[in-house]
Amino acid sequence: MYHTILFDLDGTLTDSGLGIINSVTYALESMNIDEPDPENLKRFIGPPLYESFSRFYQLNPADTQAAVDAFRVYFKEKGIFENQLYDGILPLLENLKQAGKRLAIATSKPEIFAKQILQHFGIAHYFDVIAGASLDSSRIHKAAIITYALDQLGHGSQSTIMVGDREHDILGAKANHLASIGVLYGYGNRKEFEEAGADFIVQKVEDLQNLLLES
Repeated sequence: MYHTILFDLDGTLTDSGLGIINSVTYALESMNIDEPDPENLKRFIGPPLYESFSRFYQLNPADTQAAVDAFRVYFKEKGIFENQLYDGILPLLENLKQAGKRLAIATSKPEIFAKQILQHFGIAHYFDVIAGASLDSSRIHKAAIITYALDQLGHGSQSTIMVGDREHDILGAKANHLASIGVLYGYGNRKEFEEAGADFIVQKVEDLQNLLLES
């Protein structure tokens, strides 16, 4: 039985695609980088931001940090609220808490922004811990963020499971010896979950609720 549940934020609890894509667009324009295919911007939803800019545009560390900084200029003013809860998330959280589950956030989004978003949607109180990336890039990888969340929760991997919508969530969970669930209503797909070794894959929020309440 899983007593403690770690949730990713973007693509798992909220559909943050519009705000992230607009923020990436702003950052690329500020760096004079041309992206000919707008579909490629969706790659930024979920993975660590620093890693994505560096990997997708072969930027050196200084330019990568400049792109991240530009992203945050737009995001903190507009992109943070170009976002919405997925249908069914509120009752999911309420039902899990009523069942005695302990809930936490483990997101690659900077922790300060994650807290603002959760407060904006009125769901921050459901979570015992809100763990995110650091603004100075010292804690950006999902495995490190999950470790940070577990440290704050005060226990290890026993009876804990990670829920996310990208392979980074699954791989970060495995690095911390956690079970994991991949959700298909976000921005990931079945193939990446299977290749990453997800323990469970669910299609809808309702399926996620059933699995978590039964396990």
